[in-house]
Amino acid sequence: MTTLRKLGRPTAHRKAMLRNQVTSLLREERIETTVTRAKETKRMAERMITLAKKGDLHARRQALAFIYDEDVVRKLFDEIGPKYADRNGGYTRVLRVGPRRGDAAEIAILELV
Repeated sequence: MTTLRKLGRPTAHRKAMLRNQVTSLLREERIETTVTRAKETKRMAERMITLAKKGDLHARRQALAFIYDEDVVRKLFDEIGPKYADRNGGYTRVLRVGPRRGDAAEIAILELV
């Protein structure tokens, strides 16, 4: 059983941060963040892409409940979902870059495959 990481944030702040990171990942197709945030963002992004693969109205409404930007949801269902139609998971990858200069936090690049 996988457990959610708390990321040192209150629940509302953590959910908002993950929503913003998933939205940025789907819009830009590549983001740079810490390794633990990248792993949590990966989980949610893969769920959104799985919804996009279903492609029905219920899945679109579920995605809109998590991602507030309608343009990103449109891109998710029109471009990203069909792109991964023949793939069974593993839509993203986490590439470790190295420590951040300021606080030596481990930095990673999260990108769509």
